[in-house]
Amino acid sequence: MRLLLLGGSFNPVHVGHLIMAEELCAEFGYDLVLLVPSFRPPHKDLVNEPGPVHRLAMLRLAAAGDPGLAVDDCELRRGGLSYTIDTIEEIAGRYAVEGKPGLVVGDDLIPGFGTWHRPADIAETADLVCAHRGSVEDLPLAYPHRYAHNSLVQVSSSMVRERISEGRPFRHLLDPSVYEYIREHGLYGL
Repeated sequence: MRLLLLGGSFNPVHVGHLIMAEELCAEFGYDLVLLVPSFRPPHKDLVNEPGPVHRLAMLRLAAAGDPGLAVDDCELRRGGLSYTIDTIEEIAGRYAVEGKPGLVVGDDLIPGFGTWHRPADIAETADLVCAHRGSVEDLPLAYPHRYAHNSLVQVSSSMVRERISEGRPFRHLLDPSVYEYIREHGLYGL
């Protein structure tokens, strides 16, 4: 199976994540996109975080019923800092991966990729797939990679959280099941 890893805090998962997963899967011929929620991202603070149990539940709801998506909670189970290389090595040992797994790197993360834990090992053990998030321009990356031709969906988790806290509309930025989950559990100050 050709596997593509899409990690992140998913705080919360939104339509931009789902559209990106579907487009990258189709463009590069992957069989499955594995969504991997981080426990504690090394280069980012979790803001207004409802806890890993809620983030995982929302991610599972968003992926439910889509045969091209699956969720793996290995980083949540591992705890501590969520290092991408640890996840790649664990996933490669548990899944029947054909070739190297793909790894999505958003263009917002490219400038700091060289500061990641063992970036050369990441680039050696995974095929780096760079996805546009903020710009249509391809940014330079010092490691072998391919750029996607994905749509720019101007939605972010911080935008969703901000809209919720300000009482502004946010329903259509999320999968309907995730929207209902947030409402049911009163997350993000709702």
